[in-house]
Amino acid sequence: MTSHAISIGTLSRLSGISAHTLRFYEKQGILQPVGRAGNGHRRFRQQDLLWLEFVVRLKRTGMPLAQIRQYADLRADGDPTLPARLAMLELHRERLASTIDELNACAAALEDKIAFYRQMIDAAPAPDQEMHHARES
Repeated sequence: MTSHAISIGTLSRLSGISAHTLRFYEKQGILQPVGRAGNGHRRFRQQDLLWLEFVVRLKRTGMPLAQIRQYADLRADGDPTLPARLAMLELHRERLASTIDELNACAAALEDKIAFYRQMIDAAPAPDQEMHHARES
């Protein structure tokens, strides 16, 4: 993509985020205020799309919106906030690793239960065998 301005509709389509949510993100400071065309329509940049992709990753990995907003504020303040941003991301990564461990334990328990049920089903007599035995009795 070139450095041309991106409309809110195009940004919505490219990011998978509704125009309503994009406006909300702008009001909340998650998106920096953007330029406007002569008709007042928002004009986003390629950097805004890249930032939104990162925001979506933070959300999908469980970072609360308030922390994303805090991270966005730090980002807007520039390089002096690099250590604070790094600390936020490292803490988030630790929480995410813990969540992944918990989910892996849950997945293992599900696999055990599925294997147990399969074993029970395989060991049970087939329904037509039960009917055959009932007729012989």
